[in-house]
Amino acid sequence: MKMNYWLVLGLMVATSAVAQVNTNALPAIPAPVVVAPVVATPATNVVTPKLKKVTKAAPVKAKKKAAAKSTAKPVVHAAKISAAPVTLVPGVATVDAENVNFRGQAGLKGETVGQFKKGDSVTVLAQINLDKPAAGEPSQWAKVALPAGTKVWVNARFVDATNKVVTVKKLNLRAGPGENYSVLGVIEKGASITEVSVKGDWTQIETPTNAFAFVAASYLKQDATVIPATTPVAVIPPTAEVPVPTPTTVVAEQPIVTQPAPVVPEPAPVVAPVVVPPVVIPEAPVIVDTNPPPPRIITHEGWVRSSVSVVAPTYFELYDRENNKAINYLYTTTTNLNLARYNGLQIVVTGEEGLDARWKDTPVLSIQKILVLSSNAPSSQVEPAAKKK
Repeated sequence: MKMNYWLVLGLMVATSAVAQVNTNALPAIPAPVVVAPVVATPATNVVTPKLKKVTKAAPVKAKKKAAAKSTAKPVVHAAKISAAPVTLVPGVATVDAENVNFRGQAGLKGETVGQFKKGDSVTVLAQINLDKPAAGEPSQWAKVALPAGTKVWVNARFVDATNKVVTVKKLNLRAGPGENYSVLGVIEKGASITEVSVKGDWTQIETPTNAFAFVAASYLKQDATVIPATTPVAVIPPTAEVPVPTPTTVVAEQPIVTQPAPVVPEPAPVVAPVVVPPVVIPEAPVIVDTNPPPPRIITHEGWVRSSVSVVAPTYFELYDRENNKAINYLYTTTTNLNLARYNGLQIVVTGEEGLDARWKDTPVLSIQKILVLSSNAPSSQVEPAAKKK
């Protein structure tokens, strides 16, 4: 009985504990939190200003670059444009443009000597191609014979005033009265001239036949039949036709009879040529003399005058009055010897003689001693030798 009581009591306690656990309410499950997407509104507010700046700046830069390129292309293209190549041969040509200038030199640096009209006939002497023409300058030029009536000038000091004959070996023809004008040719010693007018030391003469000028080759045209005089014309003989023998046949009721083939002789045996080896002769040794040659000390007699050309190696020269030819260019390094004092005097000069690279026909004399011979000199005197620095 007592045991049953305790069993009942334990059962009641267990039942009350289970009932207490089941009756307790569980905590409420919170509702899920819905987070709004952050891409739509915030992204639009932040990114949009940057996209606007990039899209606005890019087209402006692209337009500026495109404009710069578009303005630069025509200039480069225009600089590369050049005239079509022209090929001229010595002979007659026709001027193919109005008022074409012919000049004293091949290039725009040459002064204008005259003008050709369209349809004028000119004689081409040669074609000249410039290696490095200036911008806008034709690279191909034609050397043509100077038309009659063109002004040509010579230095009157080298022409005999009485006979009108050239007194020097070669005399330049110039486009104007001065050495700064272009050379249009030369005339030889003894050639006679026809005077047209005089201006100071210069004389205008009738146009010689050997005078020349230059004109842009693109303004000239030649017929295809023009052949230069120096080019030989090759004559090709006609090729002889060799008949080919054919067998002759006789057609008849009888069997066909053919002629026998020609007998071909056997070729002669080929004999190999005998090859003789060349004889090698040893060359003699070259002896080089390293010792410099001794100085050439000479003495000349003549008259002193100032140099004619501005590019002469010295300002005074010794010449022979009989033939008016220069003997030596006079040169000194001392400041005590003034060669202007001897201008127009007859002297005997001694010194070391040598050649200048630009004037190989007339040597240069380094003065060591001068003796005056002319009667109009103050007195005969001897100048000391020039001291070398």
